[in-house]
Amino acid sequence: MCRAIRLTCCSVMDYDLAEIVKHFPLAGTFAGAAPYGSGHINDTFRSRFRLGARTVYTIQQRINHNVFKNPPELMDNILRVTEHIRGKLAAAPGADPDRETLTVIRAADGKPYHRDAAGNTWRTYIFIDGARTYDVCTGPAQAREAAKAFGKFQQMLVDLPGPRLRDTIPYFHHTPRRFAALEAAIARDSHNRCAAAKAQIEFAMARKHETTLVTDLLESGAIPERITHNDTKLNNVMLDDADGRGVCVIDLDTVMPGSALYDFGDLVRTTTRTCKEDEPDPAKVLFDIAMFEALAQGYLETAGAFLAPKERDLLTFAGRLITFTIGIRFLTDYLAGDVYFKTHRPGQNLDRTNVQFRMIAQMEDQQERMETIVRTCAP
Repeated sequence: MCRAIRLTCCSVMDYDLAEIVKHFPLAGTFAGAAPYGSGHINDTFRSRFRLGARTVYTIQQRINHNVFKNPPELMDNILRVTEHIRGKLAAAPGADPDRETLTVIRAADGKPYHRDAAGNTWRTYIFIDGARTYDVCTGPAQAREAAKAFGKFQQMLVDLPGPRLRDTIPYFHHTPRRFAALEAAIARDSHNRCAAAKAQIEFAMARKHETTLVTDLLESGAIPERITHNDTKLNNVMLDDADGRGVCVIDLDTVMPGSALYDFGDLVRTTTRTCKEDEPDPAKVLFDIAMFEALAQGYLETAGAFLAPKERDLLTFAGRLITFTIGIRFLTDYLAGDVYFKTHRPGQNLDRTNVQFRMIAQMEDQQERMETIVRTCAP
């Protein structure tokens, strides 16, 4: 999920973590906290506690209520999902529920969050030792493990009892709505940029007919609505320090009803690109088919057993769809004057658009090879 909203990074000095942790039943004596991870939406800290001769850690996060408008509903989603997965893991021989799913520590009042005097909503997780996240994929082995972890995450939630989870960001992966926003920006041309983006606009318009495929299938029931992560980047899977296997899927704020195709598609978008997202040199923008093969192998190893035939048939299209969706979002923002995604130089959003569109063109060229890979993956 691309959420480059204009935010100000916070430090531990901005909040009284010693006061925050008092509202959670945590063992030991608070000994300090420091910013943790590379996320840009919530404020995340790792707090340390002295417990006899040992040091233990927890994660504290301030939920960004500018992005997530209803933190209590969001936390209800997360609690239902993690407790369901924990029950599955507890019944699986050799599984470790404390490492293989996030553990929400309820506040002293029993709620899965604490709201401070300033109106901020805080949550606390057990810190998972011996594993870490990576912002850049080092090779197919990591890609395979990440895809395997996300497929397992979906598989364990197939039978989550009702009611339906809340939509934490409504219509997040709704490509037709994103395309309608692009058409409105073209009509307005508020910054007189349509002429400079003529080729990109033509590329997008030529693929308008594909934007409704998945939403139409969901609405008709031809493919099932599933519980999905919706932000399937490599750095949302913790990989074991010892053997590199995928341990735990994290960043569950966008877990909500969706399509399995969205999750696999975002894996393809974020993992198969060989350059930075705003690369200005088109010659450096390459689609890595070996990474795609690793993703397909890992994902289908865990998700293949529950996917409907139509979902499996559309896995190669899913990569193009999600790449197109973020591409038209970059293009829309460029035409509107760079008001949503943070930019550091003129034309950066147009460069971002070009990267996404060039990736799509290469996926289209390799469609048959990608389909062969999916067909030959087990199960």
